[in-house]
Amino acid sequence: MPPSPSPATTLACRGPLLRGALDTMPLLLGAAPFGLIFGAMAGPVGLSPTAALGMSALVFAGSAQFIALTLLATKTAAAVIIVTTLVVNLRHLLYAASLLPLVTALPLRWRAALGFWLTDETFAVVYRGWKAQPPGQQAGMRWYFLGSCVAMYLNWLAWTALGVWAGHGWPWLGRWGLEFAMVATFTAMVAPMLRRRPALAAAAAAAALALLGRDLPYKLGLMLAAAGGVVAGVVAEESLAAAGAAPEAT
Repeated sequence: MPPSPSPATTLACRGPLLRGALDTMPLLLGAAPFGLIFGAMAGPVGLSPTAALGMSALVFAGSAQFIALTLLATKTAAAVIIVTTLVVNLRHLLYAASLLPLVTALPLRWRAALGFWLTDETFAVVYRGWKAQPPGQQAGMRWYFLGSCVAMYLNWLAWTALGVWAGHGWPWLGRWGLEFAMVATFTAMVAPMLRRRPALAAAAAAAALALLGRDLPYKLGLMLAAAGGVVAGVVAEESLAAAGAAPEAT
């Protein structure tokens, strides 16, 4: 876990910590219905309230948790559930690689904690905030990163708990269609990044491969789309560099 700051550094870290949490607030709204539905659906598939909260606390991965619930409902073997959720979460390796220059100088306890708490939403917030900082003024980014992480984590636990409680009295909660909020959240995260041609190429390739691979087992289509998007983005970046063209989209 990150070390407790000394009184001398508390004031210095408080600003970035709070900014990280505040900048993540709009995305908390998108994650809220997702956590609520997960908590409500956990009971019917056989998870106790303690197990549901424990999964959110220790796994902390919305899409993987929903896939695990689906597999649990069909009495899938534990090994298959573990491998499937691992494959789904492999996209976090791409996030970690993008943020590596930001955290490489941090102690292991910091990197371990931030790595565990890294989510799609936090990556979008931290990456954008990091790139917006002028060179030499990024000293507080670790606290900014931590602020976003803690905000997302507490939000997810709170809505899971509410969903577990509400699911007992409102078993039809999972049929409200609230999952559209997560789709809207991902759209809001990705759209501002599509200002450069390589990013557009990566998004188009990933979308096409995701559609083509949607019927592959164990969500392998997701990893195929991620790999294809990376390749398309790199090829487009190198092509533009070789041609001496500006990378911005027109």
